[in-house]
Amino acid sequence: MKNSLMAGFLVAGLVGAVQANELFVNISSGQSMAQGAGLVLATQALEQKASVRVLLCDAAADMALKGQPLPALKPRQVTTQQMLQGAIKAGAQVEVCALYLPNTGKQAADLIEGVKPAKPADVAAHLLKPSVKVLSF
Repeated sequence: MKNSLMAGFLVAGLVGAVQANELFVNISSGQSMAQGAGLVLATQALEQKASVRVLLCDAAADMALKGQPLPALKPRQVTTQQMLQGAIKAGAQVEVCALYLPNTGKQAADLIEGVKPAKPADVAAHLLKPSVKVLSF
């Protein structure tokens, strides 16, 4: 009985570990270092085979605009947009919040490749999944 109980805990732990491989990163800060921190963690999660979804809101969504001048961050001397493009290339799903485009006078065509407007119902459904871990910056 003791062995079967231990085996049950082990299986439950493994199932939990497998299901916890989804990361949702919400970035709304206008500060490049906070944005960069979120993107560094998103990229690290992708490298560890996690599924990553990034939602850019408020001033953070500016990094997804084509031709946006942004400062390079040390030590790698890359902008947050370059970091974002790397995350997209590695498989991250990236969206701007549904309020961003209509309230900034921008269009979806103004966004860099790989970034799309979020659909609130889809984002909410994703967040309600028990396997999703959430980080906010």
